[in-house]
Amino acid sequence: MSFTDIGIDLGTASVLVYIRGKGVVLKEPSVVAFDRDSNKIKAIGEDARLMLGRTPGNIVAVRPLRQGVISDYTVTEKMMKYFIVKSIGKRTFRKPRIAVCVPSQVTEVEKKAVEDATFQAGAREVYIIEEPIAAAIGAGIDISKPCGNMIVDIGGGTTDIAVISLGGTVVSTSIKVAGDDFDDAIVRYMRRKYNLLVGERTAEDIKIQIGCCYPLPDPEFMEVRGRNLVTGLPRTIQVSSEETEEALKEPTNQIVEAIHSVLEKTPPELAADISDRGIVLTGGGSLLHGLEELISSKTGINTVTAEDPMTAVAIGTGKYVEFLSSSSNIDY
Repeated sequence: MSFTDIGIDLGTASVLVYIRGKGVVLKEPSVVAFDRDSNKIKAIGEDARLMLGRTPGNIVAVRPLRQGVISDYTVTEKMMKYFIVKSIGKRTFRKPRIAVCVPSQVTEVEKKAVEDATFQAGAREVYIIEEPIAAAIGAGIDISKPCGNMIVDIGGGTTDIAVISLGGTVVSTSIKVAGDDFDDAIVRYMRRKYNLLVGERTAEDIKIQIGCCYPLPDPEFMEVRGRNLVTGLPRTIQVSSEETEEALKEPTNQIVEAIHSVLEKTPPELAADISDRGIVLTGGGSLLHGLEELISSKTGINTVTAEDPMTAVAIGTGKYVEFLSSSSNIDY
């Protein structure tokens, strides 16, 4: 296998590129800024993310993927091409083999869109892999064995929950509630409680710094700036972690309910395995404080977060190509 085997975690919030033998070589926000007048791309990735909510009329900063699905095909294709070239350079003579992961419940049409965009971006072969399987491989779970593993992958746009055994998905669900919804819930809460309008990036900062969904032993505080909706002037307030718990109650409960529904549909033998082995959380959304405790208290099953939840899916996607070649069937 040449070194041009690439795994791409094409996420709603960020894109990660994994190259075999090198690890994760690129992690950038999946944001593209382009000029409306000339239709030219101004910036991609981190440079474009800094422009979110701060652009003049003719420049738009957009996320070409919404809830794990391509919403703007041409922009996604250009973004992928940019990231592939940035991670392997232009000097490669052979086109790379690329594995891309998609949420577990996407339609065939949506899968085809990802496949086409990847071929257009310069791939020799394309493998489409479901996110929970990639997450399980990346979290270091041996998915080829006949025992049940439960993975909850909380990304930016979707949460994928799956029970995996013998290299395949037994029961799975994908809900469109994830990291972005945590941000939206904080924005709505600030507006409702303080009449304060905060932007997407501020809400994300609140979530990362003091966001929690289970009572912390010591509450944490943070100063938040936004626009007062009554006076229209800038205003600064202090927010506590207890308030974020209240704000995030609805989206986190939806995730717990989805886990519950997957457990209800799981065959009894595999359910017994899961209660022994526990639930594994991956994805950036799993870094929310107290999520492990919340899931454990609601399901009664020990819940742990993967070692490096942000990169688990990208690493698993890259290793998937190796997994395919090693798990070929035995010929009699």
